[in-house]
Amino acid sequence: MPQGGVKKVVLAYSGGLDTSIILKWLQITYGCEVVTFTADLGQGEELAPAREKARLLGIKDANIFVEDLREEFVRDYVFPMFRANALYEGQYLLGTSIARPLIAKKQIEIAEKVGADAVAHGATGKGNDQVRFELAYNALKPDVKVIAPWREWDLTSRTQMLAFAEKNQIPIAKDKRGDAPFSVDANLLHASSEGKVLEDPASEVPDYVYSRTVDPEKAPDKATYVDVEFARGDAVAIDGKKLSPATLLARLNDLGRENGIGRLDLVENRFVGMKSRGMYETPGGTILLAAHRGIESITLDRGAAHLKDELMPKYAELIYNGFWFAPEREMLQAAIDKSQEFVTGRVRLKLYKGNAAVVERESKYSLYDQELVTFEQGAVAYDHRDAAGFIRLNALRLRTLGQRKKKLKL
Repeated sequence: MPQGGVKKVVLAYSGGLDTSIILKWLQITYGCEVVTFTADLGQGEELAPAREKARLLGIKDANIFVEDLREEFVRDYVFPMFRANALYEGQYLLGTSIARPLIAKKQIEIAEKVGADAVAHGATGKGNDQVRFELAYNALKPDVKVIAPWREWDLTSRTQMLAFAEKNQIPIAKDKRGDAPFSVDANLLHASSEGKVLEDPASEVPDYVYSRTVDPEKAPDKATYVDVEFARGDAVAIDGKKLSPATLLARLNDLGRENGIGRLDLVENRFVGMKSRGMYETPGGTILLAAHRGIESITLDRGAAHLKDELMPKYAELIYNGFWFAPEREMLQAAIDKSQEFVTGRVRLKLYKGNAAVVERESKYSLYDQELVTFEQGAVAYDHRDAAGFIRLNALRLRTLGQRKKKLKL
């Protein structure tokens, strides 16, 4: 019997087997009208089949939304995050985390447009994504009902899900008959793989898991050089050619893929409390991070740079945990954006067998003064004798502590 209480629901729909099962389950369980939303975030898949699959499952054309969000994704989510040099637990470039608030935002916009009273997602009850989606929903539309099928239904095994699909005439691809060796989430920033063959952190990631990078050992024996230009903290051109945000990131992805850059085998701490092992490939993002830190190294004042590095772990954790729309993230973003006023210039990187190394950096706003640092004659603005008083004042408390230890024979 339908549960009732919901008239129309907007489902985040990929067109894959799991979300197709969810679509039918929503119709049966809630007896409601289902609206599908499929986002093109640069995952590299043809999205037309998602529209056809929704039609096959009885969804009217007026209730099928497929949107190209690649430019918005990079411009309004990826780039602001990279201004902060955000890394979760010092390594993860947050490729999955940063996509969820945009998907949730579009779901809510569609819900408002079509008069839906509920939204639904396909995140499992063990992962972080359920938290990210639902925190965003609540921030943007506090009165919306949220349906999380994985926390409600009794389809507790792959066998049961396949049986449900067959019973309800949901097409099942041949490669979906058996258990998938691992699951993949992808967008223009990264691809992440987890589960099954990756669950044992004592076992090396099999070669067939990698999809976005060549093996660094098999990458070209000759280095590739690339120039990245920045304006106020955002990359705007590659090798002198102005590019849109999504096009620029796609080009960096190509360069990273060819040179085996951006692989990460990580055991991370999920927000829900467990540790998980995953493999991430972020080729373009890895290059972009190195380039951004390179241009900041000559344009940011020491105090601003060090404060940014202190704030970064908190900022990254907020994104990882799903608090993109929280006031504390917005406050930190304002400070980070302020720091980027003069982060403009060019960085040259050398890409070689898995490494992205900054080899040149220049900016009209550079704070680097060769006259000050040179060992040659010059630097009239710096008197070596001034260092003596500077050191004496900084050593005062250390001398005081040392005298106490000596007096008490500690």
